[in-house]
Amino acid sequence: MQARLNPYVAAPAAMQPIAALDTYVVKHSGLAVHLVHLLKIRASQINGCAYCVDMHTREARHDGLGEQWINLIATWQESPVYTPQERAVLGWTEALTLLPQSRASDADFEPLRAHFSDAEITALSVAIAAINVWNRIAVGFRTPHPVDPQAA
Repeated sequence: MQARLNPYVAAPAAMQPIAALDTYVVKHSGLAVHLVHLLKIRASQINGCAYCVDMHTREARHDGLGEQWINLIATWQESPVYTPQERAVLGWTEALTLLPQSRASDADFEPLRAHFSDAEITALSVAIAAINVWNRIAVGFRTPHPVDPQAA
């Protein structure tokens, strides 16, 4: 796969607010780091963004999250390794990422109420929106992920 263009070179001013949004999500939203990893990985899987799946799974490993926890995100509904809080985040991530199909139903939203304040639900929703922006840029411009030497 060959990159179509480098958006940081083509339009750095357009990329700055996206990067600032991600900085908010990671450093200032108050969300637990494992939840940010969870939603970034799941949205990136849904959107077929190899660059982001690779990056966020590496970051999750670096932050000490387990292999099984990372590996089963795509099949979270079939696995007991996720807490009710994590399941609420995964459901909401899928609902907002697949918005035309889900219409962000009450069934997807209500589980959040048991675990998060309104401010936290807003922060989660912003985080999901942000990774969806990154996915669309990376997939749309065919941004290649790095290839490990042993995988080449």
